[in-house]
Amino acid sequence: MPIELDLDSLTAQQLAELITLANQRQQEMQREHIAEIRARLIDIARKEGFTIEELFGHLPARKRTVKPKYRNPSAPHQTWSGRGKQPRWFSAALQAGTPEDDLLIR
Repeated sequence: MPIELDLDSLTAQQLAELITLANQRQQEMQREHIAEIRARLIDIARKEGFTIEELFGHLPARKRTVKPKYRNPSAPHQTWSGRGKQPRWFSAALQAGTPEDDLLIR
């Protein structure tokens, strides 16, 4: 059933807001549908005596993006989160006598 809206009577701003709201609602509906299907699958697995993990295995964890904690003062595009191996610029700065606190992003 087509929805009748007089789009010609809307301003550009109103039309942009309508599009934004429609896109948001579409995403909500998709998330709700996925949640519904997921719940049905879990219920079927449980009724058959299984868990989702037993049937499909463990899904890989999503990689989390960590905010950078340090910045290279001589090349500001180079940053480091403070996790993992120290980048060369960080090690070189420390060896040159730069205090670690001076490299912190504030």
